[in-house]
Amino acid sequence: MSVEVSREGAVAVVTVNRPEALNAIDLETITVLRDRLRELAVDVGVRAVVLTGSGEKAFIAGADIKYMSTLTVLEARAWGALGHECATLLETMPKATVAAVNGFALGGGCELALGCDIRYASTRAKLGQPEINLGILPGWGGSQRLARVVGLGIAKELIFTGRMVDAAEAHRIGLVNAVFEPEELLGKALELAQSLAAKSPAALAFAKQATNLSLQGALADGLAQEATLFAALFATEDQSEGMSAFIEKRTPGFTGR
Repeated sequence: MSVEVSREGAVAVVTVNRPEALNAIDLETITVLRDRLRELAVDVGVRAVVLTGSGEKAFIAGADIKYMSTLTVLEARAWGALGHECATLLETMPKATVAAVNGFALGGGCELALGCDIRYASTRAKLGQPEINLGILPGWGGSQRLARVVGLGIAKELIFTGRMVDAAEAHRIGLVNAVFEPEELLGKALELAQSLAAKSPAALAFAKQATNLSLQGALADGLAQEATLFAALFATEDQSEGMSAFIEKRTPGFTGR
């Protein structure tokens, strides 16, 4: 299988499995990835998702250039739509998504990582948007999400030059949240995902929705939406459980209701 899904309790681990091609994305892989992410987005048994690549060299080294080289304008639009849907699913599904960047994350690989809520990287990771060197621009959201993560000036530099950054620089500019030794990375990503999966699903989903609005539109609109979501959570059993547990000095048991 080009995409494998395994479960660690309430955490789903999605692994792009094409190590012979540095986990580069071809049409079959992006289609299967889209389908698996659609399923996970509505699976109530999954509370967090970790995205990674198989092997030790690559997270996702980019897209299949041989396939892309033959595309017509309409086919390129459809190819871009598949990538956009995958990144948007990672960004908007009502559960936390964590990228475990275990090596090369270039082009579409970097864009899929940018769709995740949190990015952890191996010390061996290399990230970048090299599309300019192919005579194109990022087509799976990189021109928009990268600037929101690292700032407009740095995003323009990386996209205009196509240069890669190593894990240390990626951490310095805010492209990744933390860096770990290769043998620690997946465990650390799973540890984070498990801790997020233990939160109230409704509260986490609403927090994700609210924070996703923070760089979009007017501040007043975002504050109004935050107020609505904040109040709505007081109709949930999880809110009552969370506050009761705090008062009673015990660990809350969130059920998602």
